[in-house]
Amino acid sequence: MKRILILATTVIALCACCRTQARTCNPAPVVKPGIEVLRDRGFAGLEGKKVGLLTNPSGVDRRLQSTIDILYKAKNVDLVRLFAPEHGVRGDIYAGGHAEDTFDEATGLKVYSVYGKYRKPTPEMLQGLDVVVYDIQDVGARSYTFISALGLMMRACAENGIEVMVLDRPNPLGGEKVEGCVVEPGFYSYVGEFAIPYVYGLTVGELAMLINEEGLNCGEKGDEPALKCKLTVVPMEGWKRSMTYDQTGLPWILPSPNVPQEANAIGYPCAGIVGDFSNSFLNIGVGYTLPFLVFAAEWVDAEKFKAELESYQIPGVAWRTIHYKPFFGNSQGKLLHGVQYFFTDYPAAPLTLINFYVMQAAHKLWPEHNPYDGNVNRTHDIVCGTDWIRNTFGQRFLVADILDYWMKDAEPFKALSKKYYLYK
Repeated sequence: MKRILILATTVIALCACCRTQARTCNPAPVVKPGIEVLRDRGFAGLEGKKVGLLTNPSGVDRRLQSTIDILYKAKNVDLVRLFAPEHGVRGDIYAGGHAEDTFDEATGLKVYSVYGKYRKPTPEMLQGLDVVVYDIQDVGARSYTFISALGLMMRACAENGIEVMVLDRPNPLGGEKVEGCVVEPGFYSYVGEFAIPYVYGLTVGELAMLINEEGLNCGEKGDEPALKCKLTVVPMEGWKRSMTYDQTGLPWILPSPNVPQEANAIGYPCAGIVGDFSNSFLNIGVGYTLPFLVFAAEWVDAEKFKAELESYQIPGVAWRTIHYKPFFGNSQGKLLHGVQYFFTDYPAAPLTLINFYVMQAAHKLWPEHNPYDGNVNRTHDIVCGTDWIRNTFGQRFLVADILDYWMKDAEPFKALSKKYYLYK
């Protein structure tokens, strides 16, 4: 009887561990990403073709084998060329650094940069290819550059009669959140190439289908005729729209340096808009161990900041005070004071509005620190996809003034998106 009690206690303890530290306990795999589905299908669709691959370190199977190496070693796949997005195919280029054309040491393959002199592949880069495969972990937010790299690749392939195959991966935000107005004419850029909401609630495969079929692929400036490529999406198995990344059973491989964990991916749309102010209004944890998860500055009174934000009763969000010194960046070595946010009810929480509630609280308490500074902030405008937010919110710094406009496209986009859902 005593042995039974001990065993029962051990099982309970292990279950508790798995609930709180899922990565430590290695839960049974739930989701099979596109690269594994493709392999299980014998690489159908690639046989007898010259293959190019646009990927980065996040393109791996659950055993952490790179998609580069999987395709290169496959007997019936002729992988002949690689394309490097921001940070490079092997992740050896830091944020904002431009990749150069080079050769991959592991395979000897030529690597063309699509985040350097050219962002849209030239005909010379694509010469001789039959199909380009895309496999990069997305974060579900419009301003993340990898979906723009995909869009420009699709456009170039359409112009040159080359197929595109997208290996699908989970949206770490889940597939149910849609927030933010679509990009407006005059505000298209590499951090806003498509007329889609800031948070779009689709996997990268679903998004590729939507932009291809709905004529949204109009180039980086949004002023070119839409082009349609021959597109194949290899779907995942086991993913559901309600899933955030921690529920997939897949390892998280950072797609870029400031998104080291899945929590930072969820934080990206919550703090990235504030972080894009060129005048370093508030530190958002970049340069410290909590990228996109905090808001702080030397001039902030952390307790007052927390109390003001708590008074807004933002659904599903809780706050704590925090004090830290960034290791690098504009605030390196300075003691910053501020708040860290947590989700108490993720489905109910408005992700992007956290940015604006933080700005509202900061302006009420410290109006002398104006993030707009009386100047036109082009970076903020292109990230938001419009100057309407700056022109309106900058008057009184009240979320209520922009809420309807910011969310006006969410429901129409959801209705449009359902045609392209691959998952329930």
